[in-house]
Amino acid sequence: MSTTIDSASPPSTVAPVSSVPQTQPLVSVASNSSSGAAGGSVINVSSLVSQLVAATEAPQQTLLSNQTQQVTAQISALAQLKGALSSFQSALGALDTPSSFQLETARSSAPAVFSATAGNGAPAGTYNVSVTALATAQQLLSSPVTSGSSLGTGTLQLSLGSSSFSVTVDSSDNTLQGLAAAINSAAGNPGIAATLLQGASGDYLLLSSSQTGAANTIQVAETDGGTGLAALTYGAGNTANYTQEAAAQDAAFSISGVSFTSPSNTVSNAMSGVTLNLLGVSPTSGTPPAATAGTLSIANDTSTIATNIQSFVTAYNSLQSTLVQLGGYNSSTNTAGTMMGDAGLEGIQNQVQQALYSIVNTGSSTYNTLASIGITTNRDGSLSVNGATLSAALSSNFSAVSQLFSSSSGVAANINTDIQSALGPNGSLTAEGNTLAAEENSLTNQSNQLQTQMAALQASLTQQYSALNALLSSLQSTSAYLSQQFATLPLVQGKANA
Repeated sequence: MSTTIDSASPPSTVAPVSSVPQTQPLVSVASNSSSGAAGGSVINVSSLVSQLVAATEAPQQTLLSNQTQQVTAQISALAQLKGALSSFQSALGALDTPSSFQLETARSSAPAVFSATAGNGAPAGTYNVSVTALATAQQLLSSPVTSGSSLGTGTLQLSLGSSSFSVTVDSSDNTLQGLAAAINSAAGNPGIAATLLQGASGDYLLLSSSQTGAANTIQVAETDGGTGLAALTYGAGNTANYTQEAAAQDAAFSISGVSFTSPSNTVSNAMSGVTLNLLGVSPTSGTPPAATAGTLSIANDTSTIATNIQSFVTAYNSLQSTLVQLGGYNSSTNTAGTMMGDAGLEGIQNQVQQALYSIVNTGSSTYNTLASIGITTNRDGSLSVNGATLSAALSSNFSAVSQLFSSSSGVAANINTDIQSALGPNGSLTAEGNTLAAEENSLTNQSNQLQTQMAALQASLTQQYSALNALLSSLQSTSAYLSQQFATLPLVQGKANA
């Protein structure tokens, strides 16, 4: 008598156990004779499933990780390129418009009489300036009163030009010291300072205006209807109570023979783009005496322009270094830049270099390229400036240098336009950034999907191998039972023959 037992095979969708790298036993055999059981074959389901899932996931996850690392590096490199271009734009901003070259300097031949500053639009040239009077502020000194004596009470209205404010004097402050403190702390005071002076003849009240000009006179009136403070009043037809120590006066001066007056010694409305600071009165000479004019010289500020051009060159060299780092090949280390062969980088690099080496219509055949004003290219692609050549160009034909950089076809203007286009909403570098961001999001989604798939695979394999484990255990028990039965057959036959 013989019996054949067919063992069940694993599901067809699962890799053979023998193909999985094993770090621990996947099947163990145990016996328990004391309980009468024949033992059982048990699959280590958890370990088996973990290794199967890892074997399935590893190549896909490695591919995704490599792709993500590459895209992340490209995004970082693109950000570095954009930053370098933006920094270069800052230097271009001082050269890319005609107004950038409208910088003038103002020099005075009589610094004790006047100084000047020139802004945009200041007319270059030489002008005679004479000052016959400075703008001054009024100052009034009261008649003396006995030190510490009491004044009357009432209300005083103080005016400075067209502005006025009131001070009420009562028994708590009816001394010159109290009145001075009340004036200085009064709400709405437009600029009258009160000072107590204690002289040999008594106390004095000094009223000083903070505003110059003939219109800014001080007046003091009593407005309470009484006369208790009449000794402190001052105004037209009533000047006996104070001595005018300084008059309210306008400045008087002339520019190239044209006379001007000003309530302030700082004058910005006499000459377009020029601010005059009047400091003293011009000396006089001749008979009758006449003011001796000083000279105001206004010229192009070539020093600042030269500095701006040097900053442009320095900024370009920094940009060039970044372009080489990102898009070049380092033969000493045999490594390529992250953006080597990148269309966006190569495009903006070509545009910048095309502008640098262009011939610009400046109205001058002498100064129409960067090289002609002393900016040349070194062997490594960087630029350098010959200061003497640049200075000569600025001095001999300032307009041509301005056109070279700032005209509609100028070097700085063209480069700035190209960079703005590349970095703009529809620019090449912006589009490249959007593409890389989309790729990064896609890879993140794929990684998340892979994790979801692996979780589902783990659950499915666990279910299948758990069922197989139960079947094997059942078959093992059956096999053990049959073996016991077979073991008794010879004994039965022996008894029957006896």
